[in-house]
Amino acid sequence: MTLYYEDEYVQLHHGDCRGIRGWTRADVLVTDPPYGVAWLSGQFSNAKVPIETDVAGDADTGARDAVLEMWGKNRPALVFGSWRAPRPQDVNNRLIWYKAANIPGHRTQPWFAADEEIYQLGTGFIGKPEQNVLVTHDRRDGAHGEVAKLGHPTPKPVGLMERLIAKCPPGVIADPFAGSGATLLAARNLGRKAIGVELEEKYCELIVKRLSQQAFDFSALEGVS
Repeated sequence: MTLYYEDEYVQLHHGDCRGIRGWTRADVLVTDPPYGVAWLSGQFSNAKVPIETDVAGDADTGARDAVLEMWGKNRPALVFGSWRAPRPQDVNNRLIWYKAANIPGHRTQPWFAADEEIYQLGTGFIGKPEQNVLVTHDRRDGAHGEVAKLGHPTPKPVGLMERLIAKCPPGVIADPFAGSGATLLAARNLGRKAIGVELEEKYCELIVKRLSQQAFDFSALEGVS
């Protein structure tokens, strides 16, 4: 694993997060790991054998579980996931991310998913109590959605990550599955230091581009509780 980018707030490493423990010295884990649902072009597979997916390591929850073991029990963490896969152990709370602008696309079922789960582990979270359903209205899919714009299959809204990080205990944020870089951007916007690790170099390039293009947005602190 190599240091790919560094500024006053963010360190980004390129490599497999399971190969080094430097990121585990952070204070809070906020990450979007492979869910273990064999995600493939917006579809899910129930195949009993591993298949190639659009998300590296998504054939099972092995990568997520290995990282949580490295992180350690009872330490504060927010981890994205799906009801289609087993939840992590020792979950203290479950949040729902409701994607209000989701569109059905080419579906054969009368319902389509518009939500994902976020698991809270450990303690120390702060802020005024609010409902556990977090709503976003940004367009995810389609030609003008975030997926097409960023070139990443599962980007998270920076605003959503700011809301989550604002309730995290003080200290450095770790994201060992940095993906499109939303956690790192959100942490920097809130004046928090962050350590990210990303396996695929093309996404490291995307993160650096986003960090370089987006100036510090300290207005994000306004109204955050």
